[in-house]
Amino acid sequence: MLTLALAPWAIGILGAYALVSLVAFISMAADKHAASRGARRTPERTLHLLELLGGWPGSLAAQRLLRHKNRDVRYQIVFWLVVAAHGAFWVGAAWWLRR
Repeated sequence: MLTLALAPWAIGILGAYALVSLVAFISMAADKHAASRGARRTPERTLHLLELLGGWPGSLAAQRLLRHKNRDVRYQIVFWLVVAAHGAFWVGAAWWLRR
């Protein structure tokens, strides 16, 4: 059996990502619902802020499962820049911790 031991700080970071991802997914779902009814929408700035705070996995899941914001080129550019920034941060953090 494979066991994965994580430091308490790593569990906290993963928990934060999961929580913000859930909020991002719900926000995307609410925005899609509002769009279908012609109601007031969630600003893209808010959606991107949630992604930047760690909610990009939830946003990606919503884009794929709900088919929301997946054709908006401008939105996708900013989204993937946020994902790349997260990737670069974690690569840099891993490098810094290993030196």
